[in-house]
Parts: sequence; C-alpha cells; structure tokens
Amino acid sequence: MQPLSDSSNPLITVFPAELSGDAEAVLAVMPDSRLQPHASFSVAVEGQQVLIPGRLYNDEPPTDAVAALSSRQRQLLHCLYSRHCDGMVRQRHLEKVVGSTDPWVVPFVVQLAGEYVLEILVVICDELRDLATPGTRGNLAYGQFIVDNPAFFARTQRRVVSYWSCYYRGAYASFRGYPGCTLLDLLRSAASDRAGHPWPNLAPAGARVDGYC
Repeated sequence: MQPLSDSSNPLITVFPAELSGDAEAVLAVMPDSRLQPHASFSVAVEGQQVLIPGRLYNDEPPTDAVAALSSRQRQLLHCLYSRHCDGMVRQRHLEKVVGSTDPWVVPFVVQLAGEYVLEILVVICDELRDLATPGTRGNLAYGQFIVDNPAFFARTQRRVVSYWSCYYRGAYASFRGYPGCTLLDLLRSAASDRAGHPWPNLAPAGARVDGYC
C-alpha cells in the first residue's frame, strides 16, 4: 500500500489542492506499482492546474478498503482508475463517476472521449445527453472546462477523428455516424453556450479524412 499522508506522491497533484486530504486517503489504500504513472497531462480545474496521469498501473485496491473510504474519496479513486492501463478497468471506474458534474471529474471524462475504446465512448454519450440543454449542470460544468482548456479540447477533437480513421471506418463509413462524433457535438454545444459563440469544429464534414494515422 501507499504510505499514509504521502503529500510527496505526484498523484496528489491530480486534484485541486482542497481535495489533497481526500487524495491522500485514496493513495493510502492503493497497491504499489512497479511502474510510475505515464504521460501525464495538465489541465485547469477551477483556476488551478492539475496534472493527470495518461496511464496508471496500480492494481485495484481490495473491496473492503474501498468501502471504508468516504463517498468523495471513492469518487477520487474511481477518477484515478479511469486512467488505468486496462481498458475494462477504465470503463468500470468511469461508470461510477460519469454522471457527476463535479469539476474535478470532468477532465477524466473528456480525456476518455479522446481515446480509442468504443464501448467507453458509448457510455459517455449515453450519460451526457443533457449537455445540449443550456443551463443544466452538465452543460455548465463541461462548457466551463472546455472554455478554460481550449488547447486540450482541440487535441481531444483531433484524437477522436484520428481513432475513427484508424480503427472504426469499417464499422462507421461516415464520421457523422460514429459515437465519438455525437459526443464531440455534445461537448461543443456546451462550450458554445458557455463561451457565447460557436465553438470551433475540428471534425470532418464528410466521410473522407486525409492526413490521419
């Protein structure tokens, strides 16, 4: 297990500073990993820069250890394991938090939107349908995150197109029919409402995309 109150652990910086105590409690129940978190990326959450791992390699903690955590601490744990190297682990933990509109959860969901597991895209699409409705909590939370992180979302849009082009053209001849396209439409709708102007659409208008993969 991780040592209790290890404020030097780089995973502490995954969440805003006011959650550091809860993050330490989560890290204390996580099994050690021989591999360090990989390919971390920085985003702004409520005015603070946080550093989220691209991939996490720790095994999942025992069920009884997770049950002993508070609801907020379990939420943070699910966020962390949504970055796990195993796609099924990522999906399982995503499903526990994707319905939350807490601002520190949002970047984990948006990052998964830009990855390659189709089943995860479908889960996110199904949960975030209300992003197209102005004034809902999801619309406000995701819109604000994208407005605060335009370069991150631009990269996410390009990744969605690239993964479709590489892996899913056989199943979805047109990008418009791909779940990732639907998800980008929802996210851009929220960003447009929050920004007060149409958000840039970096997705292709038709089926053909050159220059990807």
